[in-house]
Amino acid sequence: MECSKYVQQKHKDSTEWKTVSSIADKIHEWCNEKSIRLKLDEANRPKRNSKDVQDVLLPKLDQLGFSSEAKGLFNDYKTRQLRPDYYREVEATGIIVEVERGQTTINNADLRDLWKCHICKHADYLFIFVPVALKHKETDSPNNAYARVNNRLESFFDPEGSNYTNVRGLVVFGY
Repeated sequence: MECSKYVQQKHKDSTEWKTVSSIADKIHEWCNEKSIRLKLDEANRPKRNSKDVQDVLLPKLDQLGFSSEAKGLFNDYKTRQLRPDYYREVEATGIIVEVERGQTTINNADLRDLWKCHICKHADYLFIFVPVALKHKETDSPNNAYARVNNRLESFFDPEGSNYTNVRGLVVFGY
């Protein structure tokens, strides 16, 4: 399991980010246990979907206080039916967790996840799980969605740029 963290400069020393980062570290450590790695590898096989990966992650996310498909986070929008895969409050904000597999960059799911966190009044942090080696068929060459997502989303956290959104921090997990 790989992990990349991005945070806006003005939030990097905040207790909020330290809490969010600590939660990410616990998930990352757990996902690197051999038994969990094997389950994630199996869930990432061709013809599997993100729900299979979610099923592997769910016990740890439950233990850390995340709720599945939290309702009501987008009630102020015309798109009120939006739901994150998982959500947890942290201080006066929260973390949205999204688990992607086959559609990660092909259908811009990573950008949709960032947008979802950007418009959510209850979350300023996004955890996104994406494959390191994605294959739709056994004969396909693996596509490194993890690298592509990092390349696409890191620009939103470049302190030299003017691309900041209100997503204060992002953690990309590569399974």
